[in-house]
Amino acid sequence: MPLTIVGEARPNSFEFETSALIKASGFREYDARWWFGHPGSTKAPELNLIGVQALGMGLGTLIRRLGAGQDIVTGHDFRSYSLSIKLALVSGLMAAGARVTDIGLALSPMAYFAQFALDTPSVAMVTASHNENGWTGVKMGAARPLTFGPEEMSALKRIVLNADFDLAGGGAYEFVSGFRETYLDDLTRGKRISRKLKVVCACGNGTAGAFAPEALARLGCEVIPLDVELDHGFPRYNPNPEDMQMLHAISEKVLETGADVGLGFDGDGDRCGVVDNKGNEIFADKVGVMLARDISSLHPGSTFVVDVKSTGLFATDHVLKANGAIADYWKTGHSYIKRRVTELGAVAGFEKSGHFFFNPPIGRGYDDGLITAIAVCQMLDRNPQRSMADLYRALPLTYGTPTMSAHCADEVKYGVVERVVADFQAMRRDGDDFAGQKIAALITVNGVRVVAEDGTWGLVRASSNKPELVVVVESPVSSDRRRQMFEAVDAVLRRNPEIGAYNQTF
Repeated sequence: MPLTIVGEARPNSFEFETSALIKASGFREYDARWWFGHPGSTKAPELNLIGVQALGMGLGTLIRRLGAGQDIVTGHDFRSYSLSIKLALVSGLMAAGARVTDIGLALSPMAYFAQFALDTPSVAMVTASHNENGWTGVKMGAARPLTFGPEEMSALKRIVLNADFDLAGGGAYEFVSGFRETYLDDLTRGKRISRKLKVVCACGNGTAGAFAPEALARLGCEVIPLDVELDHGFPRYNPNPEDMQMLHAISEKVLETGADVGLGFDGDGDRCGVVDNKGNEIFADKVGVMLARDISSLHPGSTFVVDVKSTGLFATDHVLKANGAIADYWKTGHSYIKRRVTELGAVAGFEKSGHFFFNPPIGRGYDDGLITAIAVCQMLDRNPQRSMADLYRALPLTYGTPTMSAHCADEVKYGVVERVVADFQAMRRDGDDFAGQKIAALITVNGVRVVAEDGTWGLVRASSNKPELVVVVESPVSSDRRRQMFEAVDAVLRRNPEIGAYNQTF
């Protein structure tokens, strides 16, 4: 009897226990995210364990059709339900003939590393990253160091929702014990700083707490732990170094302890946030500029891929220009930037969310928050007379916002963005003033980045993994121009009643 795929099913019902619940909108641009639920939640689940099993069947079918073979590595993050989800995924993979290597509790970059260390082409990492408790998801890839993009995700969606499975059977399962040590050994091998750095290590009670403190200690840092105890209830805040609540907590700890730097990691350890020794919460794109300065001084003429949410300094900074650095602005999203870094042979890629990608000799092309943290510490080690605040103050001053998000349902968000883009294109075509000036440029590689004559810009794009629109604004002129641009962008957005309130402003 074929598996029944449904988009809705009520918990505690016959249908929920006999059908594969898997909501179509959970297949995102470059990974998968669903609301799984938790005790006490009244929100309807978008996925059940039979649905996860169907996802495994679909993924096993897809990697075989892609010619990637049958071997796949899997791991899971620290949430109360992640292990059960992973095991349901594994059962589906094996039904499709996959040979599964399980590394257990892991960070996403640890799973990516396992593709290399265990010579396994494909990966399926069960994680909801920094999403609130109750979310789950899978980050997938079949060509290291890349993860799936829209083409692969669309193919997977078609296979699963149509139950178009190749259930070849003959799958296998192997658990690899002690892989955490293998990963930490590789991260820190031959890397030791001579400068005695006092480092706040903040993990938001997420999975990175089992990895980051030891990695930094092996590097030679004096580690000051902050919320490193694993607790899938996330009692203080979500482990998200782009969230101001987490950054504020790190800042307070840095000032309290006199630390040289504060480093914060997200729920699955592929992102890193930075606070300087003065307690300044540095947005990740500015951290990227500092690292690009450091790297391009060692490797002149380097190419850096940057997402469209990021500061304009990558293209205008005088130090980067003197070092011959080349900036390539590209689509936001870890899969897009990772793929672009590989295509261009860039030495690194930087995303404002904190996903940083380093090619050899620094990394293997995938995003790893611990590699980013080590790179920050090495940068400080190469500048023994300068503090993190000194390096930050050396950047040209710009006035940026955090990444702000406004609710917009998954089913309509892309259509809303299309209308917003069309509005901006009409204004530019008609020569209208916008935020007090003419529109100098529109960058539409990912949503729309509207640039004024003085370089002040605002970005609107659809979130790839949540029902939200993302808004970012920056001005090289003043905070007043930043505010003016934000209000002008927001006025265009408010023409669309589908858009809700912001999760945070500035």
